[in-house]
Amino acid sequence: MLDFKFDTQLLIAGTGLNEDDIRDYIAENFSGDCLLVFGDEDLIKLHFHTNEPWKILEYCAALGDIHDIVIENMERQAAGLQG
Repeated sequence: MLDFKFDTQLLIAGTGLNEDDIRDYIAENFSGDCLLVFGDEDLIKLHFHTNEPWKILEYCAALGDIHDIVIENMERQAAGLQG
């Protein structure tokens, strides 16, 4: 059994984005693991394992335009099913 079920990945496009601020906010305010945030002030790539991906989407959408969103159910993948 996984502690965090959903692999959540997306891009945030905007202006004045700060990867350190985004990483710190997510780490302090959302439950999950495997957090990766990298990019520059115009484009950020985010990867996070969580049980509440909709909260991550809501937060990121407040920062800029989110796109290339992928949310995969890792429990289904582990069982050999489509994520």
